[in-house]
Amino acid sequence: MPSNLEKLRNIGIMAHIDAGKTTVTERILYYTGKTYKMGEVHDGTAVMDFMEQEQKRGITITSAATKCPWKDFEINLIDTPGHIDFTAEVERSLRVLDGAVAVFDGSEGVQAQSETVWRQGQKYTLPCLCFVNKMDKVGADFEMTIQSIHDKLVASPVVLQIPIGAEDSFEGIVDLIKMRAIFYKPEKLGAVFEETEIPAELQQTAEQQRRQMVELAAEHDEELMDFYVHDRAIDTEMINRAIRKATLANKLHPVFVGSALKYIGVQRLLDAVVAYLPSPLDKPDIIGLGSGRKPADKKKKISVRCDRTASLVALAFKITSDVHGDLHFLRIYQGTLKAGTRVLDVNRNKKQNITRIFEMHADERKILDSAGAGDIVAVVGLKETLTGDTICDSKHPVCLPSIEFPETVISMSIEPRSGTDAAKLSEALAALRREDPTFESKVDSETGQTIIRGMGELHLEILQHKLTTERKLNVRVGKPRVAYKEAISKLSRAEGRFVRQTGGRGQYGHVVLTIEPLFTEDGHWSRDIEFESQVGSDRVPREYIPAVERGAKDSLNSGVLAGYPAVGVRVTLIDGSFHSVDSSDLAFEQAAAIAVEKAGKQAGPVLLEPVMRLQAIVPEANFGAVQGGLLGKRGLITDCRVHGNMRVIDAKVPLAEMFGYASEIRGVTAGRGTFTMEPLSYEKVPEQIAGQITL
Repeated sequence: MPSNLEKLRNIGIMAHIDAGKTTVTERILYYTGKTYKMGEVHDGTAVMDFMEQEQKRGITITSAATKCPWKDFEINLIDTPGHIDFTAEVERSLRVLDGAVAVFDGSEGVQAQSETVWRQGQKYTLPCLCFVNKMDKVGADFEMTIQSIHDKLVASPVVLQIPIGAEDSFEGIVDLIKMRAIFYKPEKLGAVFEETEIPAELQQTAEQQRRQMVELAAEHDEELMDFYVHDRAIDTEMINRAIRKATLANKLHPVFVGSALKYIGVQRLLDAVVAYLPSPLDKPDIIGLGSGRKPADKKKKISVRCDRTASLVALAFKITSDVHGDLHFLRIYQGTLKAGTRVLDVNRNKKQNITRIFEMHADERKILDSAGAGDIVAVVGLKETLTGDTICDSKHPVCLPSIEFPETVISMSIEPRSGTDAAKLSEALAALRREDPTFESKVDSETGQTIIRGMGELHLEILQHKLTTERKLNVRVGKPRVAYKEAISKLSRAEGRFVRQTGGRGQYGHVVLTIEPLFTEDGHWSRDIEFESQVGSDRVPREYIPAVERGAKDSLNSGVLAGYPAVGVRVTLIDGSFHSVDSSDLAFEQAAAIAVEKAGKQAGPVLLEPVMRLQAIVPEANFGAVQGGLLGKRGLITDCRVHGNMRVIDAKVPLAEMFGYASEIRGVTAGRGTFTMEPLSYEKVPEQIAGQITL
């Protein structure tokens, strides 16, 4: 582990699918000496895309971690997926990183998934650099990309480099801080470059852009502002200091430019990573909660700081199944972890032994004796731990904020083709659930079918492929189905009694409760179920309240209309009664379920469906057909703009209408149209359609 934490950077590469982020990562590995042969996504030889399906499809599916040196710094690097179906990989990676590089396609600017990953990064207040890639591509427009970063991401881009040329004529960059031009030698794979005077035709543009850069940086540094206002000579060190300060505060987002495919600009991006992104010491302390038997212990706030001499605190952010046992990826926030250490999983309240520690390079491993605060490592030995759990010293328990994942929106049935595969399937699904927090599986109590849920058709297709190839299971899957939800639209009150007398001790539980809709600030139904008790212990003893809550939530999980889980409901216990001998947890649980079922029928139950945010890019000639197709799918066009000879359509469309759309848009546009989708919200299903679903 590095002795100087100031020289350590934990960063992620994030982008819209096909913006070139894996190619950027491959160049980084080559230039830092981590690999000696440059991998290519289009050849299926990218080091970080090591899964068979990643190489076959040319996309990143799972986040891959590596560590590489740059000058006298060490960089922990995570390459994240761009496809929305694998958003959990992005979410959990960004949760444990200190900074990020957002890669943009220079011909497309900010795309749909760019907005999603940017929002995820801002949720964790990650300082971020912007890299405008693919400046050699037809339609590359640097100024358009900068404007889209400013407008669509509501970011504060500060341009530190401008391109020399564009499309076929793109050949280098101008460094606005040093005011020098840099030309790369493609025949030397970009490892050799030449610094020269700025070309005369770019001199005026470069001076203007430099003034804007200094002006933006000066807003965040008093000394630089003083020099700028009084027109005094400003050195590069002063500018770098101001930009670093503003970047760490998330006030500015430095912009760099290049073409990873043509070997231009990646080394300067690495220089920027170590110059402007934070070390673990630059990040503020994380506030965790205490852990103990007393309620006061669990409310106690504990500051977790990057100190290798303090007690151990780490977060498990990723799990991969392995023939030798699960491999858990940890970000160590405090203390030092040694192989053979016994640790506490606070969330499970289980003590476990960490037998081995690894430094990862994609799917390769290097054994370590120990790792400390600031490090990202993989360990073996945590049998009970799940994604988002806190690992710590059992003598100093602390629980870090966990990782929240989006809800699944699609489901399908799965069953083994033979009896011998039935037991294996259950075990394999459990392993997939441990690996992927956005994958769910359960047995339908009515049909006996096993139902799997995920983030999209591609997500479930990849998981099915894992079962058949890695687990050697022969399975049959049903057609994809939408994961509907239910909600209520008005307040309702009901009474529930559960009374059984069979001789001897009986069962008695009696509750009166209300249910009402629960909305978020933007007017959508909340994802949560809330429970509150307003009854005195003389009516319902305190020890039965948890049973009432459990019964109410279990009933809502079975639905109030058509058997789909209910969301956005507040349950309030307002009255009840008990029997000193016959009352029990079971009786109150059943009474609450009866009351919720009654109340649900009177509360204006409605069916909700997942609505997706869609962005389609289609040739101008096919715009009318594509737009008409989306409107026919109950779609709502929210924006439409011309980009070159293509039309970009933003829309909201119900997921139920979008199965098989990839084939449809290819057919309409002769293979030239593309689209991306991501979950946006759950909205009420029109009554005529809801009637068909609930029949």
